[in-house]
Amino acid sequence: MEDEQLACANEILSSLARQAYRRPVTENEVSDLLGFYEIGNEIGGFEKGIETGIRRIISGPEFLFRVETAPAGVAEGQPYQISDIELASRLAFFLWSSLPDDELINIATENRLSDSDVLEEQVMRMLADPRAENLTTNFASQWFTLRNLQAIVPDPLTFPDYSDNLRQSSVLETQMLFQSIIDEDRSVLDIINADYSFINEELAKVYGIPGIIGSRMRRVEIEDENRRGILGHSSILTLTSLTIRTSLVTRGKWFLTNLVGTPPPEPPPNVDTQLTEVEGVPQSLREQMEMHRADPVCSSCHQLMDTIGIAMENFDGVGRHRTLDRGVTIDPVDFLFDGTEITSVADLRNWLVERPEIFASNTIEKLMQFALTRPLDWYDMPHVRNILRESAQENYKFSDIILGIVKSVPFQMRVNEGSG
Repeated sequence: MEDEQLACANEILSSLARQAYRRPVTENEVSDLLGFYEIGNEIGGFEKGIETGIRRIISGPEFLFRVETAPAGVAEGQPYQISDIELASRLAFFLWSSLPDDELINIATENRLSDSDVLEEQVMRMLADPRAENLTTNFASQWFTLRNLQAIVPDPLTFPDYSDNLRQSSVLETQMLFQSIIDEDRSVLDIINADYSFINEELAKVYGIPGIIGSRMRRVEIEDENRRGILGHSSILTLTSLTIRTSLVTRGKWFLTNLVGTPPPEPPPNVDTQLTEVEGVPQSLREQMEMHRADPVCSSCHQLMDTIGIAMENFDGVGRHRTLDRGVTIDPVDFLFDGTEITSVADLRNWLVERPEIFASNTIEKLMQFALTRPLDWYDMPHVRNILRESAQENYKFSDIILGIVKSVPFQMRVNEGSG
């Protein structure tokens, strides 16, 4: 009986360790785990022994850290190809935010994962797996700053119909749009230009779409040109507003930072950023901002951001369409920093769609940062541009970009940083 329990413990702990360590385990490692099993077994029997062994697994550096070791003979400061086992871990944490599964570990153990065709087959399998939804909940939510929406509390007097259910539905809409691009292997340009979305009754009321009843999110065609893509989503329009009104600056900064990839500079120190009002004279937010940027110190930065926010002014602080701001008719017409006339959100979106390399390049950079778990440096940019050129052939299809990243030098290689 005792031998049977030891054999069972061996099988359980070695299997769990293989998953936790993301590689085959050595005889010494199994022996170490069985030593902890024996200690627990003496205290409280078989189950206590397994518990003690598991505690050893999840508290050890093999589980807690992803260690990538340079092969013998690689000098400090020199680049080298990571092992297939290490590549499997990189791949799983990138696409699943989780551990590699048995199939991935088995292929890596056989040193087949670095084969281009095998790697491509595994990437496509992983993207089709439900665990790829972590790309949406972790990567996309971080990219679009959806998590910040929890800190936005629209003023109940100004927006009496806003609720936590609406907040959650709006986040889900944006996440479901991104997930559909993964599932259907669509162009990443659909993030900003999709003619469909996922809404329920609460969102339908905000968007003025009739015939949607119930809390279930369902796919609908978007007929309003201004609602296409995430620029028309309540989630984005709410988190780029203040509690009582919209914000030209926040919306412009979000657009430039998250969609264009060129964050505007921070305001100079000791500059008054408060808006002034002319007492007794109704003014739109645009008119107040024009007074504010009359100061040359403020004008340079605001010229970049304000036009973008002005184009989005027909959406209020939670995403409803409107024509008036504090009783003043909204004028969304202005000129972008390159001289392009913008009269609506649709024009703003089309400006970006007509320059697909801008948004696609930014998307590749964001995904590569997520994949490498570090900021990009100058030496990464040639690889970004190469992925951009290659993916342009199929209109920036999502899987092409992912494959470009996982086959790239930054993803498959690293530099021997030495022991110090």
